[in-house]
Amino acid sequence: MNKTILVGAVLAAFAGAAAAQSSVTLFGVIDANVRSAKTGSATIKQVGTDGLNASRLGVRGTEDLGGGLKAGFWLEAALNPDTGTADTSRFWGRRATVSLSSTEMGELRIGRHKVAARLAIDGFTPFETTGIGEITKAYSTLGSGADTLNRSDNQVAYSLPDNLGGVYGTFELGAGEGTDGKKYSSGRLGYKDKELNVAAAYAQTDAKGDKYKVTVLGASYDFGVATVMGTVSNTKFGAYKQSIFTIGAKVPVTKEGSVRVHYARSNANDAVATAKVADDLNILSFGYVHDISKRTGLYATYSQIDNKGNSKVAIAGAPAAAAGQKSSAYEVGVRHSF
Repeated sequence: MNKTILVGAVLAAFAGAAAAQSSVTLFGVIDANVRSAKTGSATIKQVGTDGLNASRLGVRGTEDLGGGLKAGFWLEAALNPDTGTADTSRFWGRRATVSLSSTEMGELRIGRHKVAARLAIDGFTPFETTGIGEITKAYSTLGSGADTLNRSDNQVAYSLPDNLGGVYGTFELGAGEGTDGKKYSSGRLGYKDKELNVAAAYAQTDAKGDKYKVTVLGASYDFGVATVMGTVSNTKFGAYKQSIFTIGAKVPVTKEGSVRVHYARSNANDAVATAKVADDLNILSFGYVHDISKRTGLYATYSQIDNKGNSKVAIAGAPAAAAGQKSSAYEVGVRHSF
């Protein structure tokens, strides 16, 4: 056999094996809507984003290292399809991680990503903390300046493997690197089977010489005719305390369509109200999602925040709220993932 042909065949075989062991995927979501938002007597009509899912562009990949061990990376950027812009100051701000994982040992991850306590909040609301129905509007950092209720920098995280009979969990530390409100620790532990999902999470962040703390207990159950879900949460910073209760449901009404509804109530203690860092509020949201295909969906949502006392939280995209004002919005949009 010609040596050139033989060498070419060997190199092609190695290249094929390498390709089979590695993968890189480009992915994303484009979500845009038309929205009308009102606070008090002021109204804004706009083209909005992220009504059903957060718009994003990402690239992720894995490499099979053998023996069940894999290396991986994940880079994900937030997009604004209404203006065609991205967060250039923190382009990979949604996620930027490198990891080592094993079927038997779980995953070790380093970088920036969503914190475990926030995942527990996200997992038990039908609106997944996006759009005008964003449930985290009920949560306050209580004047702490903590920057860890959503995503956090400088993380070292460990996630349990997927072979524990439905038990899942993540435990993580975030280095403050000399910046107040950044150093934190968080953990989430849960159990999920076909119908039932329960989880508990805790997080604390060093801030202003004290600790901002969040605890979350969540559960959901699929009854077939509807999936009902809810959370009981608490935030604490020094003498300031806040309790948040949520309940929601997803109700399939056709093969392609489902109704979503949730209610949240946030209660602050007297110290919070006196200091005017937050106060009581109620959130009511409902909407409809119609899946045209596996990747494309249409949606319509209405949401209202009823502020009490010194609370002045506004719906996403709405004019700023004064203490005690109501804020509401409705939106109709389309989401396409790729």
